[in-house]
Amino acid sequence: MSAVEFHFDFGSPNAYLSHLVIPEIEQRTGVKFDYVPVLLGGVFKLTNNRSPAETLAGIRNKPEYQRLETRRFIERHGITRFAANPYFPVNTLVPMRGAVAASRLGVFDRYIDEVSRKNGIDPSLVKAVALVESGFDPHAVSRAGATGIMQLMPDTAKRYGVTDRRNPYQSLDAGARHLRDLLDSYDGDVSLALAAYNAGPGAVKRYGGVPAYPETQDYVRRVQATMGRPVRTRGTRTLAARTEKIDMHVEADGSITLSN
Repeated sequence: MSAVEFHFDFGSPNAYLSHLVIPEIEQRTGVKFDYVPVLLGGVFKLTNNRSPAETLAGIRNKPEYQRLETRRFIERHGITRFAANPYFPVNTLVPMRGAVAASRLGVFDRYIDEVSRKNGIDPSLVKAVALVESGFDPHAVSRAGATGIMQLMPDTAKRYGVTDRRNPYQSLDAGARHLRDLLDSYDGDVSLALAAYNAGPGAVKRYGGVPAYPETQDYVRRVQATMGRPVRTRGTRTLAARTEKIDMHVEADGSITLSN
């Protein structure tokens, strides 16, 4: 059987989109793709270069055309589960340092799953929140001071016994427990739990549902879109459709990809 080397860094949206269509190409052509990890950040540094996201930022119409080409690719291949990472470009090296051993053993996805299932939560929810909150960057800090993969505020971290908000396991564990408590408070309504995670339970109570804050409403939509299911609304309460499992993989170069 013929083989093709696929040099990738899944910190790259183009690499991820290519990854989504490779199985169909393999099936149609009988050619096997061998994945070869390449740390693009290292390549850029070695060659004194920068990513297109940076170099094209000030060039008129270039970013717009790039987005158009991406949309054409998505439509042509019928891709329905893609959302741009709001934290792009992302440094994927740091998450790799804490998970590369699990990745090589083929158990990284179990790492996330166990954190979630220990707290009785669908792993896809925790993964989607982590992606939207921080892009899986354990060193991410918001303007309000939320820190880590799950963007924990100091009071929330203290409540769940977190000693280091930048520690990936502590952040995921506390975030999952917090989500579990919020789900219990709202009778399993995922949208209300997400709204409270973003804006606080007080805001949800005042509005009798998802607050009319554009940021919070966008947050709820983005998380549920990342989970791969649309949002259904009924009155002032936003109800989440059933979720499905999302697989997470950390590659040898430290980049992360989600698939389902």
